[in-house]
Amino acid sequence: MRRYWAAKENFQGQEVHFAGDLFHHIFDVCRQEEGSHFEVLGDGSKAHLVEVISVEKKRATARIKETRELPALPTPRLVLVMSLPRFATMDAVAEKAVEMGVHRIQPFYSEFSFLRKRSSLPLGKMERWQKIVISATQQTGRGDLMEISEPVDLEDLKPQINQNPSRRGLFAYEGASTLGIKEFLKPLDPTTLEEFWIFVGGEGGFSQSEVELFSSWGLQPVTLGEQVLRVETACIALTAILKYEFGHMSPST
Repeated sequence: MRRYWAAKENFQGQEVHFAGDLFHHIFDVCRQEEGSHFEVLGDGSKAHLVEVISVEKKRATARIKETRELPALPTPRLVLVMSLPRFATMDAVAEKAVEMGVHRIQPFYSEFSFLRKRSSLPLGKMERWQKIVISATQQTGRGDLMEISEPVDLEDLKPQINQNPSRRGLFAYEGASTLGIKEFLKPLDPTTLEEFWIFVGGEGGFSQSEVELFSSWGLQPVTLGEQVLRVETACIALTAILKYEFGHMSPST
């Protein structure tokens, strides 16, 4: 069944109203019409089965017939903290991160990031990534929109990772490291954590000064093996490993 994401202001009592770009997508592009049934997301963690009761030239109305609760993301919530990559790579990671249940993506500027200063980010990129998130959310049916935060300088993240005892993290390192992901996770108790941060470098990885910076924050370098992974591969591999180890792939109860 088709699913669409609508902002909270589209919901009025037992009706959902569509206009603007949302109307165009649902009724012009997807060819929905009066009498059609589909699900609408966006009203909290709920999915509403609706029936279209009227379609005008530029607006439409649907009546809510059934509502089901959508499960919240399990804890610890996964935060993907990545050196800002090439835009095509960021597009791909954003889509797959939604599907993988990532809570938030936090891009940052680093020595090897594709862009190295805030003024270089083209206008409209954040809006494009938001549209990718919405599209992937409709496909997966998750109950929230994954947040993509504004990119920041790497140093700005220190207080966020260091001042919350229920927040832990690691950084994926392609250099010399004797600590594998399995060994790193063995003593970790995920029930004590609210968030787990996954730091992934850009196409050039992390510089030596950045490795030293992470160490000063108490973050350990973790290797994923001898092969060097692309940014998007490292993001998804780490997310999948952590989801498995934290029990996020178990059947919901």
